[in-house]
Amino acid sequence: MTDGADGNLLVAENVRKEFGGLLAVNDLDFTIPQRSIVSLIGPNGAGKTTFFNMLTGLYKVSSGRIVFDGTEVTYKPRHAITALGVGRTFQNIRLFPQMTALENVLVGMHARLKGGILGSILGTPRVRREEREAERKALELLRFAGLGRVEEDLAENLAYGDQRRLEVARALATEPKLLLLDEPTAGMNPQETVVFMEFVSKLREEWPIAILLIEHDMKVVMGVSERVTVLDYGEKIAEGSPQEIQKDERVIEAYLGKAATG
Repeated sequence: MTDGADGNLLVAENVRKEFGGLLAVNDLDFTIPQRSIVSLIGPNGAGKTTFFNMLTGLYKVSSGRIVFDGTEVTYKPRHAITALGVGRTFQNIRLFPQMTALENVLVGMHARLKGGILGSILGTPRVRREEREAERKALELLRFAGLGRVEEDLAENLAYGDQRRLEVARALATEPKLLLLDEPTAGMNPQETVVFMEFVSKLREEWPIAILLIEHDMKVVMGVSERVTVLDYGEKIAEGSPQEIQKDERVIEAYLGKAATG
């Protein structure tokens, strides 16, 4: 089910977030079409991560409305939004360092398991089948993310780029319809960034999923995005294709010019 006939997976209308007297996001209208890659860019403090946190229920909206896949989620709790099909990663890696790559992905799988606590304690045949299927799917996700060779390695021992892709694999284990990636290439070297861009492109081609990306690396943004939205001081100042955004005078003044010189 989509929100109306326009094919948008997510629709945010007049979304505002205030922290005391600080206006972090100001009456933002925003859409994400089905199976698209949309990037959200802007200077530090522009409101990008605040908007992410409202979409996932981490922050409550001060005013406005958010509809995801035909269901209003404006005031739903985080677990309910995850169950509807919104997955995310964070600016800072939040893996379980003392667990293996496989175990980290299985943690994501638990959001979709149906065996229940009692069934897990008793080890019923249904639960054992479900756990075997979860492990099979987790291994497939690791291979898809290029991590099949490190499934038994502890997360803390993985290379940085591998940890980032493991975090995405864990998010994919929740079976999202929309995946939010918060500065996924931050801290990567150029080679790791290229590998990650290839991974995102492959994900877009092979999965029925939409992606919303916050990213400061303009090569990544321009290389994978179908649409780019630019925020400055919590307000949308531009929106369009990567080519249009690169030529927009307000964007160049507010962000791209700073990125190029700073």
